[in-house]
Amino acid sequence: MVLQRSFLVLAIGAVLTLSGCGKEASAPAVDSSAPPKPAAAAKPQLGSFGFDADGMDRSIAAGDNFFDFANGQWVQRTEIPADRSNYGSFNVIAEKTLADTRAIMEEAGKSDAADVRRIGDYYAAFMDEAGIETRGTAPVQPALQAIAGIADKPALAKALGAGMRADVDLLNATNFYTPHLFGVWVSVDLLQPDRNAPYLVQGGLGMPDRDFYLQEGRMAELRKAYEAYVAQLLTLSGDKDAAAKAERIVALETRIARAHATQEETNDVQKGANAWKQADLAGKAPGMDWKAFLEGANLGAQQDFIVWQPKAVAGLSKLVASEPLDVWKDYMAFHALDEAAAYLPKAFADAHFAFHGTAMSGTPQQSDRWKRAVADTNSAVGEAVGKIYVERHFDAATKARADEMAKNIIAAFAKRIDALAWMSPETKAHAKAKVAGLKVDMGYPSKWRDYSALEVKRDDALGNAQRASLFEYQRNIAKLGQPVDHSEWAMLPQTINAMNVPLENRLVFPAAILQPPFFDGAADDAINYGAIGAVIGHEISHGFDNAGALFDETGKLHNWWTADDLKKFNAAGDALAMQFDSYEPFPGVHVNGRLTLGENIADVAGLGTAYDAYRLSLQGKQEQTLEGFTPDQRFFLGFAQAWRSKAREQALRNSLLTNVHAPGQFRALTVRNLDAWYPAFDVKQGQKLYLAPEQRVKVW
Repeated sequence: MVLQRSFLVLAIGAVLTLSGCGKEASAPAVDSSAPPKPAAAAKPQLGSFGFDADGMDRSIAAGDNFFDFANGQWVQRTEIPADRSNYGSFNVIAEKTLADTRAIMEEAGKSDAADVRRIGDYYAAFMDEAGIETRGTAPVQPALQAIAGIADKPALAKALGAGMRADVDLLNATNFYTPHLFGVWVSVDLLQPDRNAPYLVQGGLGMPDRDFYLQEGRMAELRKAYEAYVAQLLTLSGDKDAAAKAERIVALETRIARAHATQEETNDVQKGANAWKQADLAGKAPGMDWKAFLEGANLGAQQDFIVWQPKAVAGLSKLVASEPLDVWKDYMAFHALDEAAAYLPKAFADAHFAFHGTAMSGTPQQSDRWKRAVADTNSAVGEAVGKIYVERHFDAATKARADEMAKNIIAAFAKRIDALAWMSPETKAHAKAKVAGLKVDMGYPSKWRDYSALEVKRDDALGNAQRASLFEYQRNIAKLGQPVDHSEWAMLPQTINAMNVPLENRLVFPAAILQPPFFDGAADDAINYGAIGAVIGHEISHGFDNAGALFDETGKLHNWWTADDLKKFNAAGDALAMQFDSYEPFPGVHVNGRLTLGENIADVAGLGTAYDAYRLSLQGKQEQTLEGFTPDQRFFLGFAQAWRSKAREQALRNSLLTNVHAPGQFRALTVRNLDAWYPAFDVKQGQKLYLAPEQRVKVW
């Protein structure tokens, strides 16, 4: 499953995912723990939200380049802000949400309530630049001294285990990256969905992916910049042998990269479903002292694991044994500094941004400190912030209308299953059962996370971050051996995204995505269905994409397809992968249609489902042309303008290697697979985007 389980990943950390359920099923369950405030109804309108006629470029034919037709003038006149690697519709919401949450955090520092004051103290500690400068490197010294004291390989294994964190999410947010040698994701066991399991995941790289270490050309230049950055941080920490150590550290990470699975392999759910017992670790992945590692990770009593990339785990374990202890200690010291840099004096934070922001993504300017403080506070105590955010910024009318739209779109997806001529009744029955069991969480979770055990100090930014990270890890491993909690959210209400939870057959739509330009209660239905409706349809469809279709209605990894139906489904996926392979953002550089397949299936099926739901919602009402645009035109333009975006070249090139989502300008071209798009814009044979009816990929 692949911003697959999640709609999109933004530079600020916002994410979004799409999937769905059916009408014959009971109405989707909706959580309601914090009653939103009421809001007055407004007259539907065009132009104030999600639709920008002035941003279109009508000199371009819709059938030649629909993205530019819908967004061309916006692209020409929009400058990417200096502190961004990309910019688009999501950032419009992001900036407003940042300001809303900033106000919450600043006011929280004055509260007498401990749970609220914790928010304010965390934010204030990050904002205390003068105090951070005064303390210098003292806050990171305990970690560096502990690393320096590692005397042998068993102690190394224990330290590596103690450093593991719950910083990956394989099937919900599709986040596979961790700077630690291994990451762990605690979630429903995909083979036994009545229990939780720890998923062990490859990690240990300072750059985003193995390709950054192994490819030539531009990557060779980035490796030089990375080695210089490693040396710079070590020098800032007072190390006199920084250059030589940096060379050895990058050489070690290159060996780690060679052991890593590829992006395509990592995104293959069936390749990841490897159930190991604790005793298997030493036999299948020798080299690591696994007893010491698990003791350090507080997992010594855990007997069952799912090892996502078994060859990589074996390869990394072998390196622990074969590489010199001193090199591992240097490596760990650098990573401790890299993770701490944002909470250390300005020289560290600036060096960190110069590499990770400018060299890697082309971003010329670091975000204002308050924006970084908001993101960091959300990361640490996000649900405490989210509870207040929902009370202030999410109203009952918005929730009710979004719930109704979700219900309509789920019903439309069920009808699409009924209409599939190529699918057998046997497979349809399973698909309908999955739709019928789908649950929807709209806006906010049914219960809020308790942070009372997290210690936050107003004068300890790094310590706060370290304690918050450890708190989250301990919270996750505490779920092992406990009943599965189907109410837990893996996103915050203030996240601009959406999510499909395949192991629970559940959809999550945070409050923050339910605002312009994706959704507005005052806006025209056609635009709403084209924008947020396509998001809802996308998340529904994730339950039936190339990965989601592997899970049954209980969330278990189980083949419910007949062999012939699965062959036809995979053939449609192959055709869609080829379609996206043909898109060429740079000369000779193409979109990876296989890597992005899950998202593209969800876009095609989700948009088609949203269109059906919109037509059903009319219920015989007379259609209106508004400001010269027919309802169908508004629907498709609402979709295309939701994907308006620009990216810096470095960021876009990185995305093509690692992001399971195609760039926005190509996601907007999903429309060419929908029959209704052609008459809406008079698209004719001979135009660049025209596909003959038999070439249009339907999937669902």
